[in-house]
Amino acid sequence: MSSFWEKLQPASRRSARAPASDTDYRLLVPLMLNVAIIQAVYAIVRVTTSYRAIELDLPVVWLGIISATFAILPIIFAVQVGRYLDRGKDAQAAWLGASLLVVACAGFRFAAGSLLTLLLLTALLGISHILIMASQQMLCVRCTGPRGRDAAFGNYVIASAVGQGLGPYLVAWAGGSATLPPTDRLFAIGLVVSLGSLATAAAIRPAPDHMTRAKSKEVVPLRELLRQRGLMAYLVASVITMAAQDLVTIYLPLLGAEKNINARDIGSLLTVRSVAALFSRMGYVRIIALVGRRPLTLASMVGSAIGFACLALPVKLPVLFAAMTLTGVALGIATTLSLTNVVDLASPASMGTVMSLRNTGNRIGQMAVPFAASLIAAASGVGGIFVIIALSLAVSGAAVHFSGDEH
Repeated sequence: MSSFWEKLQPASRRSARAPASDTDYRLLVPLMLNVAIIQAVYAIVRVTTSYRAIELDLPVVWLGIISATFAILPIIFAVQVGRYLDRGKDAQAAWLGASLLVVACAGFRFAAGSLLTLLLLTALLGISHILIMASQQMLCVRCTGPRGRDAAFGNYVIASAVGQGLGPYLVAWAGGSATLPPTDRLFAIGLVVSLGSLATAAAIRPAPDHMTRAKSKEVVPLRELLRQRGLMAYLVASVITMAAQDLVTIYLPLLGAEKNINARDIGSLLTVRSVAALFSRMGYVRIIALVGRRPLTLASMVGSAIGFACLALPVKLPVLFAAMTLTGVALGIATTLSLTNVVDLASPASMGTVMSLRNTGNRIGQMAVPFAASLIAAASGVGGIFVIIALSLAVSGAAVHFSGDEH
């Protein structure tokens, strides 16, 4: 790493001493701020939506249906979003996604007083989510060259973990010791924070015209992409890990209501998970170099499964904190692998489409799994959901481990 004094020297003198960094920090810095803020907003709004459903005295099945609407429209538009990104429109997608996020947050604050409005606003939130997530991942690729790509995605997942920890912290702070926190206040906090996402998105520069023209020349057929060896196994693993991460946010408040755990402790449990994920992601590059992709995928997904299984047991609060710590560490690595494995398989001309296929799979999981989970919860309680998640993680990790060659 160059010293501070060296950074002050003219570029011509620095280049004579050492190779220049291939990272565009003017793009990376606003991108990382945008990632952290947006993850905080989603954490606040998704948790608060669950509390609003409880406040409206909706049956548990409707909680799963509301969550499923988060994925319906993104599934329809995911490939078109990917093709749009492959034409070099990553910054424009980030601008549009942040704008829709602010609109959705305003709707939750001022109009989310019925089941219908919860469904519509959650669907709008899902559209903003796929635009933002896919564009951020493409911007990670654009802001650096091949030498710095692992570091860029490392920063991306760390910024995500920061936001995922900040959101539940704000929920815990605003909710206090109440079992059912003031949802209007929480939605207002989400709206205020979402304005920061719009400001940081506006600071992201669009791709130069020559890059846009170059990306527009080649379109890789979907059938050819899906035939790539190992892609389907990693896409399924991505669906399972992202659904697990989503479901713990959705159903932990319900678990708290069943076990009489107050909102402060629920927020603290989610924060512990996010902090643990943050620390595990900091060591991701070194760990993957030592262990390898498929063995690390297996270990992280089995570790996550153990953590989720503990949530289903009739254990005391300290054990829940230990289980959430294990879940955060293991799931933090597993979700990072689900992203970088797909990036490694994609060609530059099809990366946006492959990212959108990954996001499409994640949205299908977010639509189908919560609905199935709500049926399980209605029949067996929230603990049954965590058992199913645990089994799915373990089986998917084994499937990745035994599929294809190490890449």
